[in-house]
Amino acid sequence: MILAGLFAAAVALVATGFAPLPAAAQETIGASGLTLPRFVSTRSAPINVRVGPGTRYDIAWIFKQPGLPVEIVQEYDTWRKIRYVDGDEGWIHQSLLIGRRTALVQPFGGAGRAALRTRPEVDAPLRAWLGAGFLVSVEACDNGWCRVSAEAGNGTPAVGGEIAEIELWGGYPDERIE
Repeated sequence: MILAGLFAAAVALVATGFAPLPAAAQETIGASGLTLPRFVSTRSAPINVRVGPGTRYDIAWIFKQPGLPVEIVQEYDTWRKIRYVDGDEGWIHQSLLIGRRTALVQPFGGAGRAALRTRPEVDAPLRAWLGAGFLVSVEACDNGWCRVSAEAGNGTPAVGGEIAEIELWGGYPDERIE
């Protein structure tokens, strides 16, 4: 009965978007001397993501777009075990990752889009609506808001603004990015 209650509580948390942090979210220091886990971005494309830490391992999948956010969850020599937004994990050589922060829009509450605002306030004027999966560059995060720039492509200039941190995948709750 206790397990059923815990399961129901976990389902309720996930359903409301307040999923508990994975065990990996507890910070440790990796072989590089940097904290684990941490977010970085892919440097280029294509990038082979492997099932193990080395070129002798099979390719699990291929990133075909540069600048995607990934979470480093483990380090082995010059290889980094990464987790992608869908939860899949694999290994990438460290030279294919950069510290520049990006994030994917993951609208909270099922609206299918997230508000990019002129200021870090819920009632600030709207600058743009960003759809689920939209890639943004993260400039800074503080107090639950992130200053981002979004580029639509096709020569369209980037638009910058503030987005609620909870609407993004590519950082940790209440993480301060400068």
